[in-house]
Amino acid sequence: MNEIVNLNRARKTRAREEKRAQADANAIKHGRTKAERIAEAARSEQARRILDQHHMDEE
Repeated sequence: MNEIVNLNRARKTRAREEKRAQADANAIKHGRTKAERIAEAARSEQARRILDQHHMDEE
């Protein structure tokens, strides 16, 4: 005999799997590598420091 399957549970499980697959595809398509994130943070920090060095104090 076949196993009894709750159709609502099966539908939700299939939807979750499809959503997870779509999320993985989007992460590959739009994500950045760790090295890219670190390089961007370093560039941002350097730009902030340069801007702070050019700041004129009000005296």
